[in-house]
Amino acid sequence: MVAEKVVLNTHRIRPRSRVGHYARLLTPDALAAAKLPLARDLPMRVERITRLARGPRNRNHERMRSLVVSAGGEFRWRAVRSPVLPGPHGALVRPLAVATCDVDRAMILGRTIFPLPLHLGHECAAEVVEVGELVSTVRVGDRVVVPFQISCGACSSCRCGHTASCMAVPPTSMYGFGISGGLWGGALADLMAVPFADAMLVRLPSGVDAAAAAGVADNISDAYRQVAPHLPGLLAADPDAEVLIVGRLERNHPFTSSAVLFTALIARALGARRIGVVDTWPVLRERAEELGFQAWDPHRPRTWPTAALTVDATGTPGGLRHVLRHTAPDGICTCVWSLHRKASVPLAACYVRNVTLHVGRAHVRSVMPDVLGMIATGELQPELVTTNIASFDDAPAALREHCYGDALKTILTV
Repeated sequence: MVAEKVVLNTHRIRPRSRVGHYARLLTPDALAAAKLPLARDLPMRVERITRLARGPRNRNHERMRSLVVSAGGEFRWRAVRSPVLPGPHGALVRPLAVATCDVDRAMILGRTIFPLPLHLGHECAAEVVEVGELVSTVRVGDRVVVPFQISCGACSSCRCGHTASCMAVPPTSMYGFGISGGLWGGALADLMAVPFADAMLVRLPSGVDAAAAAGVADNISDAYRQVAPHLPGLLAADPDAEVLIVGRLERNHPFTSSAVLFTALIARALGARRIGVVDTWPVLRERAEELGFQAWDPHRPRTWPTAALTVDATGTPGGLRHVLRHTAPDGICTCVWSLHRKASVPLAACYVRNVTLHVGRAHVRSVMPDVLGMIATGELQPELVTTNIASFDDAPAALREHCYGDALKTILTV
């Protein structure tokens, strides 16, 4: 539970000021990233933003609460317009449990390229409260997981399982990322509108707790896709194939690293015997060792093993180079994320060693059923990573502790 008194760690990174946050949005990396959502369907994105800006869409002007983050590290509940049912294929859901994503801490502190203010939260398990007349797979009262990416389930990309690249909505359409994600609102709210209920919502298996499953909407599914497509083949060739997962390498990196532990847990559930993690956060290394994983010294990369499967969760070009150096010949390196314009990759070394590098976003909706299945059978226990649990009403205090304390994963429940 959230402690009554928050003890601030003086070495933790502080919120960026309003001037600093908006100045950061004008840097070359930020400007290059800002162009990506505009790569296609610009008229569709402009039309949506214009429609949202016109004013209330429901005659009764009903209000609800939503947690809004503003520049300068400010966040609080605000009264906003309640969403209405988004058409005959849509649904309204009431969040039951919302998990912090590894990027949320950085967003709250204003240290990302996502413009503030925004409605926070995108990892969510919820209850269905209203459905459109053409919805057939879920009904009122169902407990579901809501993927953070918006996808229609019917376009060519969705039919191939590439739900992060849905063609029915503008690129990077997602909850909890403000204007960068298309203004779909956040999960830390009384209600969420789901435009494609049949395609997006996945029922919680019987016996699975909403708090345990909330992270499946993003981080846990993202961790799954780092290893599940590659590990079975590697283990078939060598049952002792090593897995190395590298998180933060900078002491004051604003992101958290819960996905590092989720990836390690999933790798073990899939049969890996030798799993190592690297991260500068002492709390994460301690938890990793408690869970039976090898925690390597982040300041001594020469001591790290060379692994058949490596996962780069550093978020930096320099970190990626470190991880590639520790990828074994004919091995696979998956890069979890990067919004840098460019990175100097040791291409010749990768060529000579036949290293495969995969860079890209997770198609979360496609893997959610497999991940929930692992949780239902007990193969995966996400609660082993959770450090803080608090109620929605205490969200501001809980998020303050998450940002300035040692929390790895915070769950907020109704």
